[in-house]
Amino acid sequence: MATYEEIYGKRVKDFDSDPTLDSSYEGQVWYDKSSGTLRSVVAFESVTSQTSMTDARSGAAGAGSTTAGLVIGGNQSPPITNKCEEFNGSGFTNGGSLNTARQELGGAGTQTAGLGFGGYKTSVGAANESEEYDGSSWTEGNNLGTARYRVTGIGTQTAALACAGRGGSGPSPTPMKSDVEDYNGTSWTAGTALNTARQMAGAAGTNTAGLVCGGGDTPPSAGTTNTANSEEWNGTSWTEGNNMPTAKRAFAGQNGLQTAAIMMGGSPNATIIQTYDGTSWATSPATLVTARHNGAGTTGQPGTTGMAFGGYDPSNVTGATEEYNKSINTITAAAWASGTNYPGNIMYAGSAGNKTAAVVFGGATAPPSSSNRTAATNNYDGTSWTGGGAMPGVTMLMANLGTQTAAGSFGGTIPPGDTNISSGYEYDGSSWTSGGSIGSAGYSAAGFGTLTAGVIAGGSGDTDYAATYDGTSWTAKNNLSTGRYYSAGTGTTTAGIVMGGQSPPGARTANTETFDGTSWTEVGNLITAKRSQSGGGDSATDALLWAGYTGSDSNTMEGYDGTSWSTRPSLAISKRNRAGSGGSTNAIATGGINPVVNSVEEFTGETETVTAATLTTS
Repeated sequence: MATYEEIYGKRVKDFDSDPTLDSSYEGQVWYDKSSGTLRSVVAFESVTSQTSMTDARSGAAGAGSTTAGLVIGGNQSPPITNKCEEFNGSGFTNGGSLNTARQELGGAGTQTAGLGFGGYKTSVGAANESEEYDGSSWTEGNNLGTARYRVTGIGTQTAALACAGRGGSGPSPTPMKSDVEDYNGTSWTAGTALNTARQMAGAAGTNTAGLVCGGGDTPPSAGTTNTANSEEWNGTSWTEGNNMPTAKRAFAGQNGLQTAAIMMGGSPNATIIQTYDGTSWATSPATLVTARHNGAGTTGQPGTTGMAFGGYDPSNVTGATEEYNKSINTITAAAWASGTNYPGNIMYAGSAGNKTAAVVFGGATAPPSSSNRTAATNNYDGTSWTGGGAMPGVTMLMANLGTQTAAGSFGGTIPPGDTNISSGYEYDGSSWTSGGSIGSAGYSAAGFGTLTAGVIAGGSGDTDYAATYDGTSWTAKNNLSTGRYYSAGTGTTTAGIVMGGQSPPGARTANTETFDGTSWTEVGNLITAKRSQSGGGDSATDALLWAGYTGSDSNTMEGYDGTSWSTRPSLAISKRNRAGSGGSTNAIATGGINPVVNSVEEFTGETETVTAATLTTS
């Protein structure tokens, strides 16, 4: 019997267990002695849940990529909306709004050069409007030759196809169309019609190498029948391609090229993912987490990645976002998860460090009074809490900075009567000592940085005060542009950020300011104004803000990338005044109020890991 070496001229190396893997192992085969199996790094298909859209919607159009996507219009059930959202690979931020609200429109192009056309308008029916997007605003272009909705888009802003759909309005729409129109960046002209009339079809590719597939091919009055038919466009004519494995319409996501296409979900509500290589279709072993139809998709990396944005699940409009990947990597989405509960209910406490090395201190165990304040300090190792030395006083609402073994607490309030203090305290992992006074007494300032290079900003009374700490004393710096308290901050003494808060009394602000070591600069506002939140992150251009109060207690999270704020995964519970700290991929939220709780949540950023697969030996 021939051996592997005799057949292929190569030996199979053996390991006691899988080696430390990277991309160089792709396609290589080795023997794992611990399991007695042949192993290799091969591409596999998976779907990962991502941060949901700001607003749930169905019937939107999609454009762009998996790291720079665009969701256009749609139906929020009700109303039909003109709202657009931009996706940065991690979360969503609001983009410029369409001039005309509509659903079931066509989309093409990129996040900074997008195209939206046709669709369905309230009380009007089929629309012929066409609009172009420059990354910030939409501009009216020339109209389609024929008004239509449930239309399919292919291509770019300056070279697009509008395919199929239907016209009319109300309960008696016109028959489905095979019509195709061609856009050159200025005007629409009649093109070569599809062989099969359809609505809600899938599409991929360009205006010279396109693919149209699936859809509904009979009117609703006759009972809509899905088609598995697919057609390819070569710039001159449409040619029948092989049929899809499963007939579907109104896909949850449609992505890729003519030779590398991905169709996700579809009606009736489905989790199926179907892929096309230019010759044949296949059903992916991966499936959507949320069964749905009538969502929006992006181009992605043709054939290997794609997005499904929103849509309609079996009973509701959804904002669910999922990413398909064909990769050698296992992708784990960013998420919050439950940690070990704090030793007691806690609110208004301080925090420093991250989810595997945190310290939580001070605060109150119930709505504040002299009897329920605490000086307790507890260290967290990612699994359990261990008591540390008590603070010198029962303090709450202080500014905090540093790490588990080098933390600082500055200002705050003490009983009786919630007296403001200016005192500073420093923690070395086991005990507290006096630190530098912040000068002016106050509470609920934002603190960030380290124990030897820290920043404090804002504080009670909507102060705009700011100062830096060198491990011994505080030095005043230029004031904030907007005075505030109950805010949060992160970063360093030369690259920091302060986020949200209360200013003036009773009013929440979305204002955000960055710090360069001397002065403050106003940057993009939060998506939602909030106060009494927690903040973390690795820098002024990689910041996180979570929980807090928006008019009601919140569980939402936002992230800042140096340009704009976007959504991030939400926490399990809605609370304000949670003790929170950590980096952009490693954070912790403890306790919180309304009512006071002891729950702990831990944040882990997205990870990608090269993964080995076991090979059969048959």
